[in-house]
Formats: sequence, structure tokens, C-alpha cells
Amino acid sequence: MAGPCFKIEKNFPEPLAGVDEAGCAPLAGPVVAAAVVLDRAKFPRGIDDSKAIPAKTREAIYLKLHKVARIGVGIASVEEIDQLNIYWARMLAMSRAVDALGFEPAMVLVDGNRCPRWERPSQAIVGGDAKCRSIAAASIIAKVTRDRIMDEHAREHPGYGWETNKGYPTPEHVRALDRLGLTPLHRRSFGPVRQLMLAL
Repeated sequence: MAGPCFKIEKNFPEPLAGVDEAGCAPLAGPVVAAAVVLDRAKFPRGIDDSKAIPAKTREAIYLKLHKVARIGVGIASVEEIDQLNIYWARMLAMSRAVDALGFEPAMVLVDGNRCPRWERPSQAIVGGDAKCRSIAAASIIAKVTRDRIMDEHAREHPGYGWETNKGYPTPEHVRALDRLGLTPLHRRSFGPVRQLMLAL
């Protein structure tokens, strides 16, 4: 199967921003979104869905993208996730990412089946991170940015394995919750965390 390309993007006006997020499923940490405007004549090789490429490759492409692309990053905090729910926190992070570009793109392509409630030309594309190069680039920026945030939090809150699981509900993380309890970075609205709170 071919990787993401500009085939879909070519149907829309430029400048075009691809948008994707990372961190909807974890039990801890923020959700991070990125908006990326690529130069179609100058972009790093190997751009793909962030889940499909190794961590070292993601890091290398991340660094190259920061040299040649326009990038905006938006973050929704744990408090916002618990207050709004993860769906609306995801939408908030994506809106902030596009705002952070510093200009209004002519078109925004969003990974998924729905766009945020905003007043800008946009289209949602299911599986966009595997089809559209701009969205795939955004998935890399969002993933690496969030992984780095969780690496920092892992040093502040040792024992949960966030340096490897990035807050996802791995067996290691769930066992640590039982053993060590909750941190301020755990999402109280998520089932396993809420169950632990009820047991305390």
C-alpha cells in the first residue's frame, strides 16, 4: 500500500494545513494537536502516519519539518480533558494548533470524521494520516511533541513507565496506579482512573 501523498491536497487551494492529534487514549497527560503547512516542492522524505514509523525516524523527520514547514501546536490540558471530555478537548487542541500557525490557511484538512466548530474552510478525512502527506506530517509533529512532554513528566513522576508507555493504559501503568496512586496528570474522567478513585 502506498504511503501518504499530495493527491488529495491537490484538490484544494494553498496554503493548506494538515491537522492531526496525539494522545486521545492515554490515562495521563495532555492531548496534543499539530497543524502543518508543507512546501510541496521541499519536504522531508519518509513522511508517513506517525504510528507506522519507528521513533528514531519520527524524531529525524520532526527536526527536518521544523526547518522547512509552517507548524502550529495546540495542547488541551488534563483539566480541560476532564472538564470537556476527550472528544471536545481534541477539538480544542486542533483549533489551537491552527491558530498557532499565525495566519489563516486557505484550507484545513483534519484527520478523522469531523472538524472542530470553527469558521474556516475545512474537510475531515477518515484515515487522513495514511493518505494525506500534510496530515501525516502533522501526526509526526503531534506525536513527537507529546512524547517529549510525557518524557518530562516521567522524570517528575517516576514509577509509572511514562518514558516508554507515554501514559497509555499498559499493564505496567495500570499496576503502578494500584501501587502508587494518582498523580495530577491522570485523567479523572477515564474509566480505570475513576475506578481507582472510587476504590480509595
